[in-house]
Amino acid sequence: MKNLRLEAVILAIGLIVLGTMIRGGINDFKDKERIVTVKGLAEMEVPADKVVWPLMFKDIGDDLTQLYANIEKKNKAIVDFLKANGVSDTEISIAPPEIIDMKAERYASQDAKYRYNATSVITVTSKNVDQIRELISEQAELMKQGIAITGGDYRYSVSYEFTGLNSIKPQMIEEATKNARAAAEKFAKDSDSKLGKIRNASQGQFSISDRDANTPYIKSVRVVTTINYYLKN
Repeated sequence: MKNLRLEAVILAIGLIVLGTMIRGGINDFKDKERIVTVKGLAEMEVPADKVVWPLMFKDIGDDLTQLYANIEKKNKAIVDFLKANGVSDTEISIAPPEIIDMKAERYASQDAKYRYNATSVITVTSKNVDQIRELISEQAELMKQGIAITGGDYRYSVSYEFTGLNSIKPQMIEEATKNARAAAEKFAKDSDSKLGKIRNASQGQFSISDRDANTPYIKSVRVVTTINYYLKN
């Protein structure tokens, strides 16, 4: 009889423990089904650390030999100007001139005054952004030598780049994650919940753009992190 009572007590305790575990498991399952998705933004302004400066000029004529001689003379004047202002040989590249025969050009006017139209481009690629920016403002010196650097063509516009993204990635990801968590905590508080662990997270792509149209040498770096958090009662 005593054995039956003992077995009954053990069975009852076991059922109570099992019920508690089942209830806890159900509550835990419910908590895990409650999720909030938040996004964290991080932005940073950085100076460009690379500049590409194409110096393009045009020349015209009827004599190809003389035209090439004129181009070489102007190219030398441009290179001398650059070197005199601290630009190194490794930063300068000279493209072969592009020659258009106006009489052979299908859509050219047959009344063109000169037969040949030449385009020459010398490109400066440098990490010394401030130095080149200052030099760009002084290119009028070339006009005194009869060299008109042509602008307005998108193919030959000055471009600035930021190449040090890897050095700021960890800092920006950390900031984006903190901002996402702050948003999640605010949501949890407003919904009378507690913020749980991260369910999963995804890092968006970094984007680099000009801060504005007037300061292309200052870049805006941006990243958005998306995080899913569990909510608890």
